[in-house]
Amino acid sequence: MTLSVIGLGLIGGSMAIDLKKRGFAQKVIGVDADNLHAQTALKIGFIDEIADLETAISLSDLIILATPVNVAISILPKILDKVENQIVMDVCSTKTGISAAAEKHSKRANFLAAHPMAGTEFSGPWAAISDMFDGKAGIICDQEKSSPKALETVAKVFETLNMRAVYMDSVSHDTHAAYVSHISHITSFALALTVLDKEKNESHIFDLAGGGFRSTVRLAKSSANMWVPIFQENSKNVIEVLDTYIEKMQNFRDAISDQNMDALREMITTSNKIKRVI
Repeated sequence: MTLSVIGLGLIGGSMAIDLKKRGFAQKVIGVDADNLHAQTALKIGFIDEIADLETAISLSDLIILATPVNVAISILPKILDKVENQIVMDVCSTKTGISAAAEKHSKRANFLAAHPMAGTEFSGPWAAISDMFDGKAGIICDQEKSSPKALETVAKVFETLNMRAVYMDSVSHDTHAAYVSHISHITSFALALTVLDKEKNESHIFDLAGGGFRSTVRLAKSSANMWVPIFQENSKNVIEVLDTYIEKMQNFRDAISDQNMDALREMITTSNKIKRVI
């Protein structure tokens, strides 16, 4: 198996590390528009060589598209133009747009829309780590539109990464992702902005930051280059979730403002039920 990874950041790089180390791929070719990223990945050692997009496609059995989603949507049809028997999978955080980009292509069956539900707040090839996907869910979308070979190949990728495959359609994926992932990042970004604004006048606020603050604001370190396209692609679902979130925040504000401790206790107790699913 020769593997090409297009986009040598956290996700693409971490997949490359374990797919090579665990014997799935004998050779990994790296493609990245940023030469520093490409050279760093080569120096770190999770790719074996750097190539341009066309060369990488021609030499590969499997192509993993791990760029920001707006870039992936733009280049996916061009990749499918070049493939013959190669399999193409993406690992983007939204699926509706990229699935639509491949929908009418004659090589649609060569493509599988996927999303490994794993990551950290860091970005770039230096953020790539081994074992990041172990025990996580790997989403496979619109399986009926992909060939048996594509399904088998991606299932083997997830198996090698010790992930459990979960199947759903792209629309459902984007709805669920807005609730379990995208709103978490917006919340973290907003909290960071709130504290940074307050910190102008209260320099000791970070001295008091404990584990709760650090865990909540951790995602605010995430890359704008990745998350702005995600919010753009999934704006409808994100807005719906934000409206609900703002409503809940207003409920908390009202209860605290009115000194309504019964309402506050009820909301907190109800929220504790999340322990059943997480």
